[in-house]
Amino acid sequence: MRILHTSDWHVGKVLKGRTRHEEHIKVLGQVVEIARAEQPDLVIIAGDLYDTAAPSPDAVRVVTRALSALRQTGATVIAIGGNHDNGQALDALRPWAEAAGIQLRGSVRDKPDDLILTGTTAGGERWRLAALPFLSQRYAIRAVEMYELTAAEASQTYADHIARLIARLAEDFAEPGVVNLVTAHLTVIGASTGGGEREAHTVMGYAVPATVFPPGTHYVALGHLHRSQSVIGPCPVRYSGSPLAVDFGEEENISSVAVVDVSAEKAAKVRDVPVTSAKTLRTVRGSLEQLATVNLPDAWLRVFVRETPRVGLREDVQELLPNALEVRIDPDMVPDRAGERMAQRAGRSPRQLFGDYLDSRGTAEDGVRELFDELYDEVSTHS
Repeated sequence: MRILHTSDWHVGKVLKGRTRHEEHIKVLGQVVEIARAEQPDLVIIAGDLYDTAAPSPDAVRVVTRALSALRQTGATVIAIGGNHDNGQALDALRPWAEAAGIQLRGSVRDKPDDLILTGTTAGGERWRLAALPFLSQRYAIRAVEMYELTAAEASQTYADHIARLIARLAEDFAEPGVVNLVTAHLTVIGASTGGGEREAHTVMGYAVPATVFPPGTHYVALGHLHRSQSVIGPCPVRYSGSPLAVDFGEEENISSVAVVDVSAEKAAKVRDVPVTSAKTLRTVRGSLEQLATVNLPDAWLRVFVRETPRVGLREDVQELLPNALEVRIDPDMVPDRAGERMAQRAGRSPRQLFGDYLDSRGTAEDGVRELFDELYDEVSTHS
């Protein structure tokens, strides 16, 4: 069977105040074109369809139309909720989605079987998919309690909770002749972040080892990290990455979707198909004279200016480069005065330093120095 694996669309994303609505329409249009050309049996969107839990009506239209267009290619379409999505809102769309032949799993419910999806391809290949939407640490504990685990098990780490949930969902993976699949929205230890993920949900407290995935799994389709990559594990584990660079930390990423050919008897073979419809993100550095030679009309720019800071410098840069969304002074142009300040403070008493501070602030009220002296003497006496 053939799978098209994509994730982290982040529809509704605003970059430094600029909407990316038209870019998302083009990007997802290209994803649909790839699906038409590749003719996958199954399309998996591994979370973060939206950039915010309260998407605009325009963002909702873009996502629902993209899901419908992917379904119209003949593929079975399955999407899970990510940490940016409102899982309950996605679940509320399930009646519409199921009527359209689309499977949405926004959050973990109280029935484990709700997260197990099965099907048969037109060619007769049977498949089973364990679909795990994003779980915060708090809801991971609630989820394991719903699945009747003990209090001691509920006190384990986040990784332990995820491992137990996946093991519960994959109980039937031993059945022969079936392609066993997992999709999840999480961070796997050993993977490289893509620069745009929320740091709070990529730190080690939220990371899990690849060993949470059963060895009998034929392919694990992950979302959450925006760089396409494989992760070493007991089975094929892969992030598809985002189909567009979400922010300037991702400008080196190659945006793509993953096309996977796999069967119950053959190992998964993965091809990355580039997605090129979005504007590129670029960082440029230089003086105004050097920046005047930059020719990147189709890119969003982050600019580090090598000029002495002054009023109007930002406007001068944006006149030269209208697509400059972020303008900063190059750190090399800002003198580091930390060492100078340390030298000035060396050997001086707290009273002298406080007096210098008052002088620098123009504060000369009677009694302030005397009050500091009294407080300092009291603290020093009791220390």
